[in-house]
Amino acid sequence: MEYTKLGNTGTDISKICLGCMGFGNPSRWKLAPWVIDEEQSLPIIKKALDLGINFFDTANVYSLGGGEEVLGKALKKYAKRDEVVLATKVFNRMHEGPNGQGLSRKAIMSEIDKSLKRLDTDYVDLYIIHRWDYNTPIEETMEALHDIVKSGKARYIGASSMFAWQFQKALHVAEKNGWTRFVSMQNHYNLMYREEEREMLPLCKEEKIALTPYSPLASGRLVRDWSVTTKRTETDKIAVSKYGATIDVDRPIYERVAEMAEKKGLSKAQIALGWMLQKATAPIIGATKTSHIEDAVSALPVTLTDDEMEYLEEPYVPHKIVGHI
Repeated sequence: MEYTKLGNTGTDISKICLGCMGFGNPSRWKLAPWVIDEEQSLPIIKKALDLGINFFDTANVYSLGGGEEVLGKALKKYAKRDEVVLATKVFNRMHEGPNGQGLSRKAIMSEIDKSLKRLDTDYVDLYIIHRWDYNTPIEETMEALHDIVKSGKARYIGASSMFAWQFQKALHVAEKNGWTRFVSMQNHYNLMYREEEREMLPLCKEEKIALTPYSPLASGRLVRDWSVTTKRTETDKIAVSKYGATIDVDRPIYERVAEMAEKKGLSKAQIALGWMLQKATAPIIGATKTSHIEDAVSALPVTLTDDEMEYLEEPYVPHKIVGHI
């Protein structure tokens, strides 16, 4: 395993992060009926640890808390807490009625305690706002996050998909008031969706923000034969919303990944992740099989030349913004 720093901090993270959206309770979360249960999840998390992965990402909304519960049990069983960098997220709706979602002080203070209980830990290393809250002043959100860090319930804070102007505003508000700044950006980014290169990536580079993109394999579309269907391809409405409308313009990118993989004697995952690893700090890899983890880790030694990077990127055309809202 290779390790790097979490943005402008001294914390070491594996260059592969295990995303835990796929772990939990398929009957509890209607949005993702393809997730796997605890019995199936534990061996995957153990394999990640065995391969040197120390960075794990989940969220309160995954299986409506079930994802955090499964990850917490696995880490308690297989890992030493101080050796793991644990991230979770807050924003999405967790219960019906008022104050069931968002980034108000009330919601954040309530959800961090619930997440810690489900994860069975005293703190998370990285507490991430899952999306931008248009209904709460950013000053309220940033002060609440700062107080959570100062209370010891989180070591750092991060953000996920939003517009660059929003992220810059949040960074400015924190700096202006002497509050904790974001150290990471978890955004939607891969060979088939590169809109983040216009504004967000240059901003993160300038501010020394760690880039931890989700969906680095485009929900499997960069690596899976397009004629093959799986339970996830048939039921994953989130993936359809991200890539369903751009099949025709995305196909040439998949074909170039497949062509290069065959030419170099590598897997398509190694090519797609090899490209990503030269762009990002630590991509977040989803896995529902141990082989998915092994494939991801095998991409670490892959280095693509400038010409090869350009060849993979050349067919890309502008896409509609997906992920911010």
